[in-house]
Amino acid sequence: MDPRRLATITILGSTQTLAWASSYYLPAILADDIARDTGTSTTWLFASFSVSLIISALLGPRAGRLIDRGSGNAVLAVSNLLFASGLVLLYLAQSLLTLQLAWIVLGVGMGIGLYDAAFAVLGRIYGTSARGAITGITLFAGFASTIGWPLTALGASTIGWRDTCLAWAVLHCFVALPLNYWCLPRPTLAVAEKRAADKPVPLDRAMILLGFAFAAAWIVTAGMAAHFPRIMEAAGASPTQAIAAGALIGPAQVGARLLEAGPLARLHPLITARLATLTHPVGVAVLLLIGGSVASGPFAVLHGSGNGILTIARGTVPLAIFGPESYGYRLGLIGLPSRFLSALAPFAFAVLLDHIGASVLLVTAGLSLAACLALCALRMPRQEAAHHAD
Repeated sequence: MDPRRLATITILGSTQTLAWASSYYLPAILADDIARDTGTSTTWLFASFSVSLIISALLGPRAGRLIDRGSGNAVLAVSNLLFASGLVLLYLAQSLLTLQLAWIVLGVGMGIGLYDAAFAVLGRIYGTSARGAITGITLFAGFASTIGWPLTALGASTIGWRDTCLAWAVLHCFVALPLNYWCLPRPTLAVAEKRAADKPVPLDRAMILLGFAFAAAWIVTAGMAAHFPRIMEAAGASPTQAIAAGALIGPAQVGARLLEAGPLARLHPLITARLATLTHPVGVAVLLLIGGSVASGPFAVLHGSGNGILTIARGTVPLAIFGPESYGYRLGLIGLPSRFLSALAPFAFAVLLDHIGASVLLVTAGLSLAACLALCALRMPRQEAAHHAD
């Protein structure tokens, strides 16, 4: 690999890992401590977190437009300032109002600083050849929870949750911000490209199908992430088996991404995305036929591998179908429904679990199959199809 491209992947992968670990994955470890010290409930805290995810969804298209115009370095650097500001507000929080303000600021940071923005930056730098780079940064950031959760827990137990938030903020200001602003390549745009970046993007059939497919898939991802142990127990696994199975999801995601970077790279991204939507339903069938006490581990591997590839597909499939023109804006539009609905999915799955138990897996399998059908209804550009057939 070109050393400069490898350096870009390393920089962006590292800053993405920090961004995810210090925002999206933060409440899972600190929610109880924050709620106890500020006199609020974890319910209100997670409600504020859900609002921040909705805010991030609404900001995606605007951030994509700015990146299409060549401002990717500035957008990512501003996101680091917003992450740091939100974390400082958490450090200072003494009431629910301050916590809500902190999560609003963090929501804006997530809206302009997580995967969609990073994918858009790579699309602006590398054009249609960005697939490998997109896969590369997801390999790094796939360890965000694996690295972030233990570090956050260690910080909370040694220096306290407030100083832990402050430490994450310092890393954003003095590590991630300089890397994103000064070390990432800056694309040079011709006047014609700048004008193209401002063109309206029609919500045509392909855009709608992609938006639906990724929304359906991300509802499953968000719901399973929030309730995986409970769902496994409802399917017959013991608490120990459920937790052990959950630990397999992260390695399965990374393993699938390695396959995407290797053997699967020969396939069109649309084909790998279709295959990825099928792994969850196959896992559900195995789980329901054999039982959770035996099949919770295989189910976790199948579910995690599909998630790992679908994360990449969110960036690679639109790039392969539409090309690099207005790529960031398209990502924002396509990702808006998935990010919005994934914020509501944990609550919806909690209600479903209470009413139908393990049968919630039939809902998740149905959503995954619907995503597959939507992707199958999309056509590869002729030249792309011919290229991958050779």
